[in-house]
Amino acid sequence: MKHFFLAIAVILILTTPALAGTGTGKTFLIHAKTSMSLDDAQICAVPNVAWAALEKGYKVMILFDASGVTALKKGGMFGGDKTPLDKADLPERERKSLVAQLGIPLSDVPHDYGEYVRFLGQKGIELYANRTMMLLYKIGEDEIEQAVTPIGLKEMVELLENPDVYVAY
Repeated sequence: MKHFFLAIAVILILTTPALAGTGTGKTFLIHAKTSMSLDDAQICAVPNVAWAALEKGYKVMILFDASGVTALKKGGMFGGDKTPLDKADLPERERKSLVAQLGIPLSDVPHDYGEYVRFLGQKGIELYANRTMMLLYKIGEDEIEQAVTPIGLKEMVELLENPDVYVAY
């Protein structure tokens, strides 16, 4: 019996490296640096990549930085509580593409990018915004999407220094 447990222990130790490549427990950082006014295709790709990485088992973090923080600002010329992401509809063809790629029902796919970001936050994706860039763009912490946490430079460095996967948009 002792040899049986020893054999099981050896098998577990030898197979652990093979399991490490599945993405589980690894971090995936998406650095969203481009505003919607400069290139909406880049920042709109962020949630798709984030969701796919989450489905693969990664711990996913999105850092809105540089002009990307402007996509989180509520209001605009007429005020209100919508961000540019809320005002950008998720095209039906993209929603159907997500159904096919992720194997989920269409009813589970958000209708606009603001809803999409909040949905990802509810699924466990960590959402951050560079507080310094918010100051430079004159965006108060009470003016951004509530699902996103403003962070300072020290926290940003911690996010940026050790992800297993880093992607920038």
